[in-house]
Amino acid sequence: MPFYRQMGKIPKKRHTIFKKEDGTLYREQVMGTKGFSGMQSILYHNHAPTQIIKSELLKDCRVEYEEQGDLSHRHFHSNELKESGDAIAGRQFILGNEDVLIGTVNPTEKMDYFYRNGDGDEVLYVHYGTGKVETTFGTLKYQPGDYIVIPIGTIYRVSPDVGDSKFLVIETSSWITTPKRYRNNHGQLLEHSPFCERDIRGPEILETHLDTGEYEVRTKSRGFLHSQTFNHHPLDVVGWDGFLYPWIFNIADFEPITGRIHMPPPIHQTFEANNFVICSFVPRLYDYHPEAVPAPYYHSNVDSDEVLYYVEGNFMSRKGVNEESITLHPSGIPHGPHPGKVEASIGKKETLELAVMIDTFRPLRVVKQAKNVEDKEYKYSWN
Repeated sequence: MPFYRQMGKIPKKRHTIFKKEDGTLYREQVMGTKGFSGMQSILYHNHAPTQIIKSELLKDCRVEYEEQGDLSHRHFHSNELKESGDAIAGRQFILGNEDVLIGTVNPTEKMDYFYRNGDGDEVLYVHYGTGKVETTFGTLKYQPGDYIVIPIGTIYRVSPDVGDSKFLVIETSSWITTPKRYRNNHGQLLEHSPFCERDIRGPEILETHLDTGEYEVRTKSRGFLHSQTFNHHPLDVVGWDGFLYPWIFNIADFEPITGRIHMPPPIHQTFEANNFVICSFVPRLYDYHPEAVPAPYYHSNVDSDEVLYYVEGNFMSRKGVNEESITLHPSGIPHGPHPGKVEASIGKKETLELAVMIDTFRPLRVVKQAKNVEDKEYKYSWN
């Protein structure tokens, strides 16, 4: 997942001669995962993708975590992280572990360089704002509610439109895909899946840039940020085909699964990765058993941490959280609805909440700077 696509000009057979009008060769690049046994695409460049004129180490970009404290529920006001900038330099992380980094960014300006994550796939959830992402595979336009999935090694640049924008940023050290239980042996999404291939948007247009000059590509790899300067525009691809490319799924296209009694969180799963999953809580009808309790029951995360990013609506099981809030409910202790929320849910017909949930299967740690925007009384809010 996703499915096969082709854009631009490509030769009839892979790994064969493909000439430009002047008789010189296009440069073929196989971009694949899992040692040639995973998803891959083949791109055809006007210049060799290895053709650099300068390389340097920029900085250490590993996050600093706080010292171990008491085991408790945490609440962070990400709307108070006011620092802005471009979609990469402006990222401010709140939580992380060996598998994932979670944070937000308020991109206010176009990147004047290109970027690629050499450690894993990325997901950018667009809370608000519009703009475009230019990539080696083509350009994608984004809007509120979009999950932008960017594969490892993809060179890209984010250009927000005029106005405020905000992304929830999920950086992985692995891959992002759709849940295996929703796919058949051939990778096609099944009838019981809450979304299908029609809901997925790939690059809309492939723009081939032939400009020459100095173009910087920054690469995050091994915990450091590196800079490489090319003597040509890095988005010089004339055509490509395959299964590996950036794509977008909008949360409004997620069709919720409902039942007579309260259904567990896995019904909301949208993506999976190594040691964590991403779920979408969307407006939906409540349970329809005549004695159903729509609010979630208290439960213990015996082997996972739960993170919720609140987008909009009435968060029926929580008090004191707002749009852009991030909560962490760690493994080892139970969590559940706030006082009065169970009783208030009885007899209700629907919920209009919108939120993104991330469940990790290794403990998360809190980034030091996140303490500046923490609601320190949240852990006592069940009293």
